[in-house]
Amino acid sequence: MSTVNRTSDAATDARVQAVFDDIRATRGSDFINHFWRYLAFDPPLLESTWAEVKRVMATPSALDPLTKELLYIAVSVANGCGYCVHSHTAAARAKGMTAAQHADLLAVVGLAAKTNHLVTALQVPVDPAFDCEARAAAS
Repeated sequence: MSTVNRTSDAATDARVQAVFDDIRATRGSDFINHFWRYLAFDPPLLESTWAEVKRVMATPSALDPLTKELLYIAVSVANGCGYCVHSHTAAARAKGMTAAQHADLLAVVGLAAKTNHLVTALQVPVDPAFDCEARAAAS
């Protein structure tokens, strides 16, 4: 159950319509998923969020598009966001993620969760070799 009303395609706000049009153009699809439709209750938040998503996820950079989606899945699992796990798994599959890659990703996510919890529980201090400032001071 949502805390705000979903915005339809017949958005009356020109800013919402402009973002929806840009999402369609950027993705090459007429589909506007629920996240954007619900976020449209606040046009400035919709605009700024879409601009950031477009800049990070859709603009070519040092990371390829599939790697970005795999990272997004991992962080979404860690944050417990089922919606993002589903949407970015679908996006990763569309970008070529194989079943074997998905299995490897989940193995890494599970291992990281386990070792993160162990390190946190044991309060293991960071090794100086992993600390940029400690390495610089030693030089």
